Amino acid sequence: MCGIFVSATFSDPDGNIGHESKDFSALRLKLQKMNADRGPDAQNFYSLLLDIATPTYPLALDAGECLSRLSVGFYASELRLRGEFPIVQPHIRGKNILCWNGEIFEGMEILAQDNDGSKIFDVLCSAESPEQIRDIFSTVEGPYAFVLYHENSDHLYYGRDPLGRRSLLVHKPTQEAPYFLLSSVSAGADPAYEFAELSTEHIYSLNFGSLGGSTDISSDFNLCIERISRTPSIPGISHEFAEPAQVNTSIPPDDLPRLESLDHIPGYLAQAVDGLIYHLDRSVLLRVRDIPRLSQNEQKARVGVLFSGGIDCAVITYLAHRHIPLDEPIDLLNVAFENPHKIRIQKEGNTGSISGRHKKSKAQIQDNKLEGENISYLVPDRVTGIMEVEELRRICPGRIWNFVEVNVPYEDCQAARPIIESLMFPGRTVMDLSLALALYFASRGKGHIRQNPESQPISYTSDARVLLNGLGSDELLGGYSRHRSVYKSGGWEAAIAELQQEIDRIPTRNLGRDDRVISAHGKETRHPFLSLSLVSFLASLPVHFKMDPRLELGVGDKMLLRLAARKLGLHEASCRKKRAMQFGSHSARMDGERRGDVDLE
Repeated sequence: MCGIFVSATFSDPDGNIGHESKDFSALRLKLQKMNADRGPDAQNFYSLLLDIATPTYPLALDAGECLSRLSVGFYASELRLRGEFPIVQPHIRGKNILCWNGEIFEGMEILAQDNDGSKIFDVLCSAESPEQIRDIFSTVEGPYAFVLYHENSDHLYYGRDPLGRRSLLVHKPTQEAPYFLLSSVSAGADPAYEFAELSTEHIYSLNFGSLGGSTDISSDFNLCIERISRTPSIPGISHEFAEPAQVNTSIPPDDLPRLESLDHIPGYLAQAVDGLIYHLDRSVLLRVRDIPRLSQNEQKARVGVLFSGGIDCAVITYLAHRHIPLDEPIDLLNVAFENPHKIRIQKEGNTGSISGRHKKSKAQIQDNKLEGENISYLVPDRVTGIMEVEELRRICPGRIWNFVEVNVPYEDCQAARPIIESLMFPGRTVMDLSLALALYFASRGKGHIRQNPESQPISYTSDARVLLNGLGSDELLGGYSRHRSVYKSGGWEAAIAELQQEIDRIPTRNLGRDDRVISAHGKETRHPFLSLSLVSFLASLPVHFKMDPRLELGVGDKMLLRLAARKLGLHEASCRKKRAMQFGSHSARMDGERRGDVDLE
């Protein structure tokens, strides 16, 4: 995982970028610093000067003198997650230059000692056309963002993987900010740029050879940016990983039987349950193997899980256990916020929104396992997290499970808010903030652990650089309440259409924001449910194999995953209901006055 930052600005023949040079240099250094935090193991900068064919931009250094060269800066930082040594970026061969932020899990053989950026750069250097470059990316699976200067075509290519699992922001030149920027992360709201999340619909190319044909710098750049369809046009070229799969549109039979119990898998679902376990297990394996050990201390975990105790994280945690040496710990990062609004409600005795079962579980844990623990941090995700780690300890004996209680005082949360708002930008809503708060503090991994439920807490900071995340299961398997709502109003056809929209929306939702927030700690989040191979498998299944809105919550939503969890032995996790992270951790509505998605002040 890396931070990448590429800038292109106009200069005189000697490389001077005009009267705004000091401001631009300061901006470039600021963005380099933000990207350096993502890759603490190595950083490097490379500059390229290119002549403009028709220098007509009226950005004079002195009266009558025009800017006639393009100064392109390539910066990259590296977080070593493969191989024995960091690979310093950018990758350079002649005038071919690649800034790569990604992991290749399928489609290209990557050995434990290999660097995937180097491997794909070797292939890209041999490409002769934009279509060949596009076809190369259509054959590899994994999260990525890249910027490539291709010498043969004199084009700058850039893009993100089809699901948008890695952030890449773009600023196109304006008269007020006459430079082109691509960056993994911004430095927050700033009049020096107008960053937007790069769309995943295409791979883009900027034709440097055609620049300079207009005196309007903004329109000139837009005219020189080409959008390349992700789908290969050459017969015989596999495009398995070019785009997410389309959902199976077959309608369930009218006499579809109802699932009687999670303990009994109907015959028609047996193969689908086994298929889900196989594909998800393989996805987890690919995401936890070959992670280099930074310390000789084998009691340091290399893998962590963003762990709420829900079914999604419980299943991927159990599968990770299968593939990580038994004598190596796994860190389970569980975050809880001191929320004044929630505390005030508790003191006033307003528990009407808490179910009797949850209140009973919460009281039991408080009485039996966390005596003396501040009630402020007994949030719903802490309760279910403690319950689930106990289940894991029962069915996975011999493993050290570091249940990391990340407690966030209100003052600490408020102090970190400017940093988090800067990282999540251009996300600006209250919803963005409440989710970013939870991810920022959880991924930082500073908290405490206990040797057993009755022992005193011990300070602990997770060193795990790879963090598994259960995101994606609700979109693929019908886990949101809206899936039940659309079924009630429009039947199975409406549910199928909603599942297709869920896949279509994944690239435009939160993954870029989440990547920016988590990676600020020099860590990488990996999403086993969002392997394009698993997405394809689940999309191919009929809707009634995955969900059944006719059944009660905790059974019909994500039905296929619940059956798989029960088969794996995760009995308690298999029937837990969906709960949004910001509400489970109490990171939402800190002061109680804001609701919904409105712009932050």
